[in-house]
Amino acid sequence: MPQPQQPLRPVPAPLAPATGAAPAYEPPPPRNLDETGLGIGFLSDLVLKVMYFEGYISGATIADRIKLPFSGVVDQVLEFLKREQFCEVRSAAAGFGEQSYQYAISNKGREKAREALDRSQYAGSAPVPLMTYNQAMIKQSLKNFVVHQRAMRQALSDMIINDTTFGQIGPAVNSGRSIFLFGPPGNGKTAIAERIGRMVLGGDLLVPYAVEVDSQVIKVFDSVNHQRIPDDATPSSTGQLQKARQRDMRWVRIRRPVITVGGELTLESLDLTFDDVNKYYEAPFQMKANGGMFLIDDFGRQQVRPRDLLNRWILPLEKRIDFLTLRTGRKIEIPFDVLIVFSTNLAPKDLVDEAFLRRIRHKIEIGDPSFDEFREIFRRVCEHKGIPYDEKALGYLLQEYYIKRRAKLRAVHPRDLVDQLIDIAKYMNVEPRLTKELIDRACRAYFVDI
Repeated sequence: MPQPQQPLRPVPAPLAPATGAAPAYEPPPPRNLDETGLGIGFLSDLVLKVMYFEGYISGATIADRIKLPFSGVVDQVLEFLKREQFCEVRSAAAGFGEQSYQYAISNKGREKAREALDRSQYAGSAPVPLMTYNQAMIKQSLKNFVVHQRAMRQALSDMIINDTTFGQIGPAVNSGRSIFLFGPPGNGKTAIAERIGRMVLGGDLLVPYAVEVDSQVIKVFDSVNHQRIPDDATPSSTGQLQKARQRDMRWVRIRRPVITVGGELTLESLDLTFDDVNKYYEAPFQMKANGGMFLIDDFGRQQVRPRDLLNRWILPLEKRIDFLTLRTGRKIEIPFDVLIVFSTNLAPKDLVDEAFLRRIRHKIEIGDPSFDEFREIFRRVCEHKGIPYDEKALGYLLQEYYIKRRAKLRAVHPRDLVDQLIDIAKYMNVEPRLTKELIDRACRAYFVDI
């Protein structure tokens, strides 16, 4: 049987340490209103909304909710609100400073807060200006990240990847641009991409809770797609915690993101999404993936035509910038600092034309494993599952269900067949072993003639 060009691996392993990272970005806390980059009107509306929902609330709690320092910022906003009779001090704890004062919203303030809520329901962390966000993403760019061959081998040492494929992955990651993974299903394209993102990119970066543009709020931090790193849970936590206290708390530390989308992806989801109820924007996937990886899995099976989707990426791939549209029609520019990965089971010629493939830096075919690679994958799966490996039993499996039937080897088959065998053994109340009977029953239940 001819040897394929690009085989693959199987058993998942613990995450490896990061092999590189961009220089640390630590924005200092604003010392006054001007340094927040936000107007007094915007901040006073934000504080009023917090007070409207809370009733009595201390100055320190307000500062914590909107992630801004009390001294020099929140105290100035509260002073403005008191002067305009939008709020009043209800009680004060002697000796603890103005932060401990309890504030209450006035009737005039309630009316003002309702007007603000009609424009936007957002009442969380104060956003950062768009320009500040753009500068921060550039400072934490993937261009600052470099992985070398030795580090890559160490990170992927538990995976069965031949030298040809391995030699293509490293340069593709270092490009920080785009990768096109293609080949038959079941050989681990998605797993490779996710492994690259979580093991090889590694490191962390700061993203804002939200971004402000034209007094509109774009929510960026996403607890579903972003993995938060507590400042006191990192190595040398004491020093890290001290750094955090000296940092603008409108930023949250996360792992470099790895965001995966599949058939649900639409063109609309690649632009700002306005929430008609809460009246603020949700950042699109590629903005949330800035500084990390954006994996478009099962490419070609989205609800949108592949050609239309690819046309959407031409400018970002070439210029490293993206344009998003507000409801007002204004277009805003953001960095496109994303390692974008297209993963597909379909032939590239059926999806895209030569002009687009030229714009994708790295094309990597993930082919079927050879017999030797299949054997090693099977052995590792057995070891991982606690089943005694039997060379003769594997020979029987290959002869009866692959060679005789001219079936394709797939890297995922060992895992699936062993799982099937374990399920059958449990039902039969026997020890799971690579016996002919269990192999036959597992294969009959797993393989289907198509």
